[in-house]
Amino acid sequence: MKITRVSTAATTGHCMHLWVKIETDAGVTGLGECVHGGMQAIAIIQSLANDLAGRDPFAVDAIFEDLRRRYVFDGGTGGALVTALTGIEIALWDLKGKALGVPVYELLGGKFRDRIRVYADCEVDPAMNADQVRQVVDGVVAEGFTALKIDVDGGGRADKDRFNFTADQYEHDRMVRLIEMTCEAAGPDVSVAVDVHTRLDVPSAVRLARDCEPFQLMWLEEPVPPEKIDAMREITRATSTPICAGENLYLRYGFRDLIEKQAVNIVMPDIPKCGGLSECRKIANLAEMYYMPFAPHNVASPIGTMASCHVCATVPNFLVLEFHWLHRDYWTTITTQGTDIIQDGHIALSDRPGIGLELNEEVARQHQYPGTTWFD
Repeated sequence: MKITRVSTAATTGHCMHLWVKIETDAGVTGLGECVHGGMQAIAIIQSLANDLAGRDPFAVDAIFEDLRRRYVFDGGTGGALVTALTGIEIALWDLKGKALGVPVYELLGGKFRDRIRVYADCEVDPAMNADQVRQVVDGVVAEGFTALKIDVDGGGRADKDRFNFTADQYEHDRMVRLIEMTCEAAGPDVSVAVDVHTRLDVPSAVRLARDCEPFQLMWLEEPVPPEKIDAMREITRATSTPICAGENLYLRYGFRDLIEKQAVNIVMPDIPKCGGLSECRKIANLAEMYYMPFAPHNVASPIGTMASCHVCATVPNFLVLEFHWLHRDYWTTITTQGTDIIQDGHIALSDRPGIGLELNEEVARQHQYPGTTWFD
């Protein structure tokens, strides 16, 4: 079996959802998805099409590493090149599973679990009062979720210098109050995570983390930018609130210091962004050596989400997977299955070959990303 054609399409969603289709001379086709690569990733995939033509699609890891090393001077350690390779890698796993008639998780070593726990990234706004927060939380719980996440970095004062990472008293109190209202609404049986989107400096982050200790958060996410691992470690060591980070890192090399220095309590790679299924399984295995949970970030469509589930099923230290689509237009219609893959806050792994889902192109094309072509 040889690769004959590689093409792309893109749809709008939480961000651009970039689709990669790989076709073969045996008539078997694989579909991959990657996120946060933008137009650059489209151009990269199109430029790599000739490098892929004629290759054995079963050599998934060899193809990924060959192309990454070949183009290392063009960004082989992170960014759009790695994201483009991620879309290709996921498509190759889907293709291989279909060709062999087995789910991807079987090719990755088999399952530790049959269902993947999912948390809802919900739209709690800093301007909400306690009743409004409770209404949002009640809606999430009613859908069967046992975990949720809120963002607390919005709603600062209009006169605040947006490049200053220090939280003043107003901002700090507003964040703590929003967290308190959410935890009160959720109750003890629902886990709550809090995302700061890298917006704080170290003193502000330590202060927030310590003031969150009574709330027993599932985690406080990316309190400071990801570039300085030692700064993240200082926060982690200063508090009993679990610290989580990783969505802005790439490849296992990008996670090595974060894990080995135990700079966080929980690692959060974005699987359809930072290297794909093989790479993120290696990241999870490295984290497991330090008894560190693996909780992937996820803003992908159902197909990219299900691809992530195959990794989550095959590692022992999986904690929970993100769901960022509470109010998206095509979550339940973009696949040929046409139903919600999340039931009672979990995603069940099926025995369908490959990723286990197919793109409904008629629906997807209604959301085509402006300025892109469709599997041309």
